[in-house]
Amino acid sequence: DKYRIPSTRARWHSYDGGAYFITICTKDMEHYFGEIVDAKMNLTDVGKYADEQMKNVTIHYPYAEIPLWIVMPNHIHAIVIIRNNDDAAHSRDVARNISTTTKNEHMSAISPKRNTLSVVVRGMKSSITKFANEQSFSFAWQPLYYDHIIRDSNEMNHIAEYIENNIAQWDIERENNFN
Repeated sequence: DKYRIPSTRARWHSYDGGAYFITICTKDMEHYFGEIVDAKMNLTDVGKYADEQMKNVTIHYPYAEIPLWIVMPNHIHAIVIIRNNDDAAHSRDVARNISTTTKNEHMSAISPKRNTLSVVVRGMKSSITKFANEQSFSFAWQPLYYDHIIRDSNEMNHIAEYIENNIAQWDIERENNFN
């Protein structure tokens, strides 16, 4: 545990149900996903794959939904909804938890709990990394991700507006940084 990065998750929340605003960044903020030109995001192949993963998250995680997201040059913003419904994901999780050896018990103690936000984010990051590696693209993530528990509809609307305006804000922020 000497080199283990401490979790930034709220210790008082289980992350197995609710709505979340997440931001996942690339290592060193590299522009792996594409570039913004004339207020339009031009996705690379890795960016297109990331976008597809956001769109199809429910196929892999039946308890999760991503109603709104944006793939930016060096990060992804998304609203992720996790349904706290053990029946929906029970059949998928049975295969993952067949063995109960001591090694698996140890791994489950350090791995994210099933049907949680962490499982979804880890799976998406893993899938996108695997795709990039298979295509021989240079690619890496920051080790952690940012999450915010969305508490009410006003907060949800504010975050949705932020995501929808993220490309326009990118151009404004870059202009301000160069002036």
